[in-house]
Amino acid sequence: MEDAYGGILNLVFIVVFLLLAIGVLGLVVSYTKAFKMKGEVLTAIESYEGSKCTENSSACYKKVVSSAKRLGYSPTGLNCPSDYTLVGESKDKGYYCLKTVASEDEKANIYKIIVQIDINLPIINKIMGLTVFQVNGETRPVYKSYD
Repeated sequence: MEDAYGGILNLVFIVVFLLLAIGVLGLVVSYTKAFKMKGEVLTAIESYEGSKCTENSSACYKKVVSSAKRLGYSPTGLNCPSDYTLVGESKDKGYYCLKTVASEDEKANIYKIIVQIDINLPIINKIMGLTVFQVNGETRPVYKSYD
């Protein structure tokens, strides 16, 4: 009878280990996807010089959306801090948070963004709020054009 309990205990340890290993691998893949998305958003903002990147009809926004579709990036419920602007189709379908900061000499703008890892785990979302799983980035100074 003792051998039967030992076999069950071994199976439980194996299953728990496999679940943890698969969870860690899934988190690594999602984190990599978020870092790639951060790079795509920063590249789009810099190439369009931050021009109308918060408007859904702009070329900058369309480039971000096409990059998100190509990467398979679709975060759930991105929560932005109060001084950031949520950029996306709706609150449930936001791609990134954007904040414009003037440089020290005020001749350029620096755009700060927040991108969230696209994990949808209902229990963890409610407990942690997923602010731990956000990636921050900022552009190089984008100089203002004067007419």
